[in-house]
Amino acid sequence: MDWGDTRKLSARTRARFGDRIALVDQERRWSYRELDERADRLAAGLRGLPIKRNDKVVVQLPNVAEFFAICFALFRLGAQPVLALPTHRRSEIVSFCEQTGAVAYIVPDIEGGFDYRQLAYEVQARCPALRHVIVLGEAEEFIPFASLYAVASSFPEPAADTVAFFQLSGGSTGTPKLIPRTHDDYLYSVRASAELCRLGADSVCLTVLPVAHNFPLSSPGSLGILHAGGRVVLARHPSPDVAFPLIEREAVTLTALVPPLALLWMEAVEHRREDLSSLRLLQVGGAKFSAEAAKRVTPKLGCRLQQVFGMAEGLVNYTRLDDPDELIINTQGRPLSADDEIRVVDDEDKDVPPGAVGHLLTRGPYTIRGYYKTAAHNARAFTVDGFYRTGDRVRLTDEGYLIVEGRAKDQINRGGEKIAAEEVENHLLAHPDIHDAAVVAMPDEHLGERSCAFLIFRRKAVMPERALREFLRQSGLASYKIPDLFQAVSAFPLTAAGKTSKRQLRELAAEYANHTASRQAS
Repeated sequence: MDWGDTRKLSARTRARFGDRIALVDQERRWSYRELDERADRLAAGLRGLPIKRNDKVVVQLPNVAEFFAICFALFRLGAQPVLALPTHRRSEIVSFCEQTGAVAYIVPDIEGGFDYRQLAYEVQARCPALRHVIVLGEAEEFIPFASLYAVASSFPEPAADTVAFFQLSGGSTGTPKLIPRTHDDYLYSVRASAELCRLGADSVCLTVLPVAHNFPLSSPGSLGILHAGGRVVLARHPSPDVAFPLIEREAVTLTALVPPLALLWMEAVEHRREDLSSLRLLQVGGAKFSAEAAKRVTPKLGCRLQQVFGMAEGLVNYTRLDDPDELIINTQGRPLSADDEIRVVDDEDKDVPPGAVGHLLTRGPYTIRGYYKTAAHNARAFTVDGFYRTGDRVRLTDEGYLIVEGRAKDQINRGGEKIAAEEVENHLLAHPDIHDAAVVAMPDEHLGERSCAFLIFRRKAVMPERALREFLRQSGLASYKIPDLFQAVSAFPLTAAGKTSKRQLRELAAEYANHTASRQAS
């Protein structure tokens, strides 16, 4: 499939939509024409540095219009952006630069109180190949972003099957791995997602998640909206204080959230006065959305829910807009493409019976064949016949929909009894005083593992453990699945992508377990 190619996405939509507004960034409003012209001029300026075909450029920008202009400019050159998230710091950025031999690094000056120029000094000192640091804002000794705009010129077209850019793996177990996405595989996903979600020129998408993340970028995300000729509204922060006024002002029709944000929005809407009636679709993805929470979306926010379960490595699953409520609430959708192949297997890669829980494997037209320069890891992450091991545990319904039971490492083995963290979390979230729940394993000398439930309560209504245990018993949960420890917290630690960090919670649970063991020993 021809990407059009990537560099032509803005040019093609410019020809179709011209002076229609493409991007809204606070008080700035860029038309399709202006976005395309800026990309052309930036490409000319980047070439003058020089940055050339196949050069790697780490792009670490917040939700600003310039993110799109610089990415389209790099696509025109055939250079390859490495899409870092705003929360990445020295360890990750140095790793990205070292892995790719990046020649340039693009950052804001100060964002969220953090000075990215100081980070750039530290990264450049450790990465000798990094010749150019480009700063959006006050550049100090670095290259001002605004100085890159030059007289536009023509560029040769890159081949559709070459790498367009690099995304990042979830990074929940260490430094994120690099995911090479090609022009044709990525636009295949964008176009199909836009069609599935019925996007058109009247679609207005609010982007509150980090714009570089795969979910808000392509599922169908900002690129899907630009492909359809709609309008992308960029928010610097996902809080209701920022997002709700933008929904009202811009008549936003859809947006995408991770589960913790969806919970926050549903709670906040009761105390807000903004008119959210334009919102037709709320997508929730990035992590499992519990059925108890999914039930509340339409009554609370007045819009349709779409569950999205996907990965930057490729496969994306959606509930469909005309699916019955039962499927939308209780499943994470089915594959985007008829050519997506999925298998659900046991620990020995043997297919499990229909409806049984197993490991999800996939391959298809837009799923990668390997991470960048990680041959040893690829040997473990892919089967010999090319299926990607997603690390997710799922079961398949009769309708071909997936129900996510959690990550493989989220399964708790309590003295030989297997406990799915997602199941216990779902029971806890059914309680009206519990805002969010995360269940993880903690080490135990006798059982191997025990379970710890971290809870965020509503209105500081912290419940005693005895009441929590009784509630779970009354809900029908097996006694061995009731958490051994309950811990109230004000917030969960997050990964760079804004998901709950189960890794950090497991570390915290291990500290509690060690402290308890030491106290008992003394």
